Amino acid sequence: MVNAPVPAFDYQQISSSIQTHLERHLYQLPPRVLGHYGIRMYRMTGDEKYANAALTDLYVVSSTQAFYACQLNDKQFVTAQAQQAIDKLGKGPRAKARKKALAPFPEFLFYTDILLRTSSRIDEFGLEGPCHDQLLAGLKASDLKQGLTDPAMIKAWAAQLINYAYWAKQIGVGDYIEQYKQAFNAVYPANQDKQLSKAQFRNKLYGMTHFIFADSQYYQRSVDAEKFAWILSYFEANIDRILTDATADIITEVGISFLLAGQENNPVVDKTKAAISAQYNAEYQVIPSPRGNPDLAMGEHRNVLAIMLFNWPKTLHKGPLLGELSATKHLLPKQVSVLQSPQ
Repeated sequence: MVNAPVPAFDYQQISSSIQTHLERHLYQLPPRVLGHYGIRMYRMTGDEKYANAALTDLYVVSSTQAFYACQLNDKQFVTAQAQQAIDKLGKGPRAKARKKALAPFPEFLFYTDILLRTSSRIDEFGLEGPCHDQLLAGLKASDLKQGLTDPAMIKAWAAQLINYAYWAKQIGVGDYIEQYKQAFNAVYPANQDKQLSKAQFRNKLYGMTHFIFADSQYYQRSVDAEKFAWILSYFEANIDRILTDATADIITEVGISFLLAGQENNPVVDKTKAAISAQYNAEYQVIPSPRGNPDLAMGEHRNVLAIMLFNWPKTLHKGPLLGELSATKHLLPKQVSVLQSPQ
């Protein structure tokens, strides 16, 4: 039985309920999902009780970086692993579109979704991972610009590409952010919105929220509202379609975009809160999938975002800097080293 939605004014109740439910079942979540939750909750609260969830994630990403980065000089290894990364995309319509877009750039996913992802995460923790110099050399030698600015790639996964652009700048292998922004706006000009399918409209929105999220270093700091006025004003102008056509994940991200920009009183925030609260399922204590699936491992992203939207803090917290926290500094993987001046 699906219960009636909780009234829109009970945002704090919904947030607390989801958080309690998630934390009661944290041991059931895969390591990377557990880490995703813990990192975000640390950045919202600064509570060291979430540091060990981030430490679990660190063990995963440092092991991953060791495996891939330390074998970068083996060209056959890179080619084989790049193909494996493409094969793992699956066989659905979105996967097919992504595979087609990747055809001219067969090693792009290897360098971005594997190397950039792992090294940037380790860097966020104030650490440096294994074979770091080798990793930097490999990334600098790869041509990321073509893949980042290709229209078919942008139509296939806009949000991931802006993540990659910011990660590349973060670890010092190149600044592609402005080039990506120009390419993104060329693919998705506002005057062609009516021609966008629901899927492409969602892809555009997801990309726009991640310009803001990536600039915030993923909820570690606020962003300049003026810098992102082109995105925030777009969300304001299109909020009715967003609430109709977007997923709960995207609607929540739209609301959080205004919070990151210090615009908590913007009407869009209340509209997104009302829309998400209406999707809350009191029986399962989660925001379920569009098809009603309450699975926590699959829906953690959507639900931790809901916690953040309903319970936004006055202060965001950097890190966690695992080499400095008493709970984790003596438990770091042997392959990592503490940065003297974390970026």
